[in-house]
Amino acid sequence: MSDTESPTVTAPASESQNSEMETQPQPKKEEDTTNALLRIWPPRQRTRDAVVTRLIETLSTPSILSNRYGTLPADEAATAARAIEEEAFGVASAASSEEDDGIEILSLYSKEISKRMLESIKARAAAAPSPTSNSVDPTANRVVSATEDVSSASM
Repeated sequence: MSDTESPTVTAPASESQNSEMETQPQPKKEEDTTNALLRIWPPRQRTRDAVVTRLIETLSTPSILSNRYGTLPADEAATAARAIEEEAFGVASAASSEEDDGIEILSLYSKEISKRMLESIKARAAAAPSPTSNSVDPTANRVVSATEDVSSASM
């Protein structure tokens, strides 16, 4: 019985040696990953497409923004969204450098998208008021302070 027990004892020992051999290459992998930098700029095309999809949704569906400026038809929203994203990407790319980790550039990209989206929808609302934007007067959304006379606030 001692003969059958010794192979059983040596088998786990050899398995542990094999597992040690398997773990030895892992430090090399760790060294490789430490040399690689995490870059968030430029975003992948998949990410840029997701931004365009979200912009289309924002421009063409009811929201706080559409209550004030109206919504765009889906085809106009798609065209505007692509132009907004491409312009914002161009501005952010021009501002990027090799030393940047991308966070500042990504922030600029996001701000440019927001700015251009508002400019686009405001310009459209001013050029051709839609029935939705006619029903809401943008100046009517002004908050009247407690010390201000309500009759003077409507001017």
